[in-house]
Amino acid sequence: MKIELGKFVAVSYDLYSAETEENGEQELLEQAPEDKPFSFIFGMQQVLDAFESELIGKKTGETFDFELTPDMAYGDYEDERVVDVPKTAFMVDGEFDESSVYPNAVLPMMDSNGNHMYGSVVDITSDAVTMDFNHPFAGETLHFTGKVLEVRDATLEELNPKGCGGGCSCGCDDDAEGGCAGGCSSCH
Repeated sequence: MKIELGKFVAVSYDLYSAETEENGEQELLEQAPEDKPFSFIFGMQQVLDAFESELIGKKTGETFDFELTPDMAYGDYEDERVVDVPKTAFMVDGEFDESSVYPNAVLPMMDSNGNHMYGSVVDITSDAVTMDFNHPFAGETLHFTGKVLEVRDATLEELNPKGCGGGCSCGCDDDAEGGCAGGCSSCH
């Protein structure tokens, strides 16, 4: 069976930054190992279009090795997506929530239009919290290497998922750090 529209797909992968470090190595950004594969329904807008384009037609056991430029993945890093949010927005029972709001914490937020998003805490001052709403991999050229572990017909339950906005089966629904950057963009 080959990867095509409506198929359940499970892959393992290593995701690297395409830029090499001083030692000549690429920085490992994320992994989906064989014992905890990344799975999705092909064509259901659960992953990046360019990610799917690289996998279409592959079969169980086949490997892949490709790069996605920022315009194919999470876009360029935008300085205007780093904003100061009044510290009062992070009050719980009249107190600043320092157990949840600290540098590098990734927090679920909502904009004035009711859109859900994740932001990373950059800095905390006496009156504001500086938040970065860029995707963690914005501006990165992403290098994926991996293997197709399973391709099969999707079940009715998989085709009609609950929760997580797009129904990803990778568990990012529970991952406040915005995991699944390999493509679970419907959750983030």
